[in-house]
Amino acid sequence: MANWGFLGAGSIARSSLAPAVRAAKGAVLHAVASSSHVRAQALRPERAYPSYDDLLRDPDVDIVYIALHNSAHIEWTRRALRAGKHVLCEKPLGLSAAEVDAMTRTAREAGRLLIEAAWNRWHPRTRDLETMIDGGSIGAVQTVTARFDGLEPTADNYRLNPNLGGGALYDVGYYAVSAALAAFGWNTPQVVWAKQEQWHPASADSASDFLLEFPCRGTAQIHCALIGRMAEELVVTGTSGTLSLSSPAFCAGATSVRLFTGSDSDWQARSYPALDSYRLMVDAMDAAVEGRGHPYLVSPQQSRLIAATIDAVREALPSHSLPDTEPPKQNRRRG
Repeated sequence: MANWGFLGAGSIARSSLAPAVRAAKGAVLHAVASSSHVRAQALRPERAYPSYDDLLRDPDVDIVYIALHNSAHIEWTRRALRAGKHVLCEKPLGLSAAEVDAMTRTAREAGRLLIEAAWNRWHPRTRDLETMIDGGSIGAVQTVTARFDGLEPTADNYRLNPNLGGGALYDVGYYAVSAALAAFGWNTPQVVWAKQEQWHPASADSASDFLLEFPCRGTAQIHCALIGRMAEELVVTGTSGTLSLSSPAFCAGATSVRLFTGSDSDWQARSYPALDSYRLMVDAMDAAVEGRGHPYLVSPQQSRLIAATIDAVREALPSHSLPDTEPPKQNRRRG
């Protein structure tokens, strides 16, 4: 039996992780630490702490879930690991490849497990998509089109603040980048061009568009935004066929979804019922910590490549800010 401790009691912890831990076999929501006692108690833990350090000193906590804003991930992940806890940290694991390197080094030194909470990677459709691509079901991948439009953050949301790791690229863009890298076998891409828009000059990015090129393989066209409308699309085209996902392409779970595969003359669909991918993630983390079986886990190498790719996109922006010119017309697509 694994005792879970949460650092933070915000919306994701409340709506997704706490219910998943309560539903998982053998998992216990032992403790929650939050500056708000009311929010901590709302998750119904066995213990509520007023500070994160208090929770890390609790000897009964086995796994710490980091549910803090993105810029706090590195500090509190490393503190939790050094306190002897296994860690499941919200995505993005780090705000750069250097941060991910530091975190994984600390996990190795502490002899503890560190996993990025990319919950959609545990969905059976995501697993099938990667297996089919790896098995050559559509031949060699040539192009990926990925789009994730999400709701605009409220005025007090950290996603507006670049100093807290906010912005569309780190938030919804993470899913699209991860899907593109998986489609191309987790090889390192080059950024052909990138552009961003902002809510206002001092804010994080409200939208990001970029083109990734995988040398001797193909390209991935990616669009991500937090401007009010909802859209999730993923299309992977290979030399002998195409794979596409019904919406929501990345955040499936609460509704039934499908995976389409085929060509112009022959399309087939696989259907997946509604399920809780957060529960699957918690089950896998519990099993890994307790040494049961061989659960699927997101690898540290993949987490690092995602971070390194986002680094490269940011570096490709003219002056690391809004571009002065539009990208080449032959490459321009909103999705």
